[in-house]
Amino acid sequence: MTRAFSKPAKSIAEQIALLQSRGMAVGDVAVATRALQNISYYRLRTYWLYFEIDTAREDHQLRPGTSFEQVLALYEFDRRLRLLIMDGIERIEVAARGAWAHHLAMTYGPHGYLNPAHYPNVGKFQRNLKQLQDEVDRSHDTSIVHYKQTYSSPKLPPIWMASELVSFGLLSKFLSSLGKRADKKQIARAFGLDDRVFIGFLHHLATVRNICAHHGRLWNKAFTVTAILPTAPHDLALSVNPAAPRQLYNTLTIMLHILQRIDPASEWKDRLLELLDQNPVGDVAAMGFPVNVSEVAMWQR
Repeated sequence: MTRAFSKPAKSIAEQIALLQSRGMAVGDVAVATRALQNISYYRLRTYWLYFEIDTAREDHQLRPGTSFEQVLALYEFDRRLRLLIMDGIERIEVAARGAWAHHLAMTYGPHGYLNPAHYPNVGKFQRNLKQLQDEVDRSHDTSIVHYKQTYSSPKLPPIWMASELVSFGLLSKFLSSLGKRADKKQIARAFGLDDRVFIGFLHHLATVRNICAHHGRLWNKAFTVTAILPTAPHDLALSVNPAAPRQLYNTLTIMLHILQRIDPASEWKDRLLELLDQNPVGDVAAMGFPVNVSEVAMWQR
């Protein structure tokens, strides 16, 4: 049964007192005060939830030994993890934009991507086109301004320009809307994945990107939009963890596979493993890592 919201706002001092009453040790009140001022109680709350005895209990009591310093360390770990994941997503996103634009331009011409014959779901195609048109109308990019001032038609720019305007989410929508599977397979081939796995992963990765962009908790997040787990290539299929379909591990594993394909010299895995060693709670199982991860070939150092 719902009820009217009646919780009063609390001062920083009251927030600290509340945490202490729930069993949190606050070693340095000045540090805690500064953190609550600059990060906020509500954002940090998603990190001390991990330390609660039972998240279903209304008293929110914390496990013995929980400290504010532990919570801050976990928050900092997650912040660095998001930055590293965003670095990997940037590389994948740029490569996906390029692969989409190059294949369709070479196959159907500079404006072939605008042909509705390539998209069986006309309504979805029109929505995607409207979203792209809105991006073009808002853009002050030099190349887009030049195109609009120089050419009367088509109204939308060639695909290599459009690929720089579409959001990551819209890119995955354009890809998934393509009618010919042969086109999807050709684009996905450069990333070493089945087209259904690749396009589904881009959709999943767009949600991960949004979490990172809004500075949300990621390390032990349970995703609602999940990745399709690959059955090929063999080493990748053996590396994913079907027992944790909603956790971050599978995201990281598929990202690593793609990054090794597009940039074999990338040090992303080494940087990630170094960061994971610094997980302040040491609970990589909460991220979906299997117990035998040290034996997984893809993740060996």
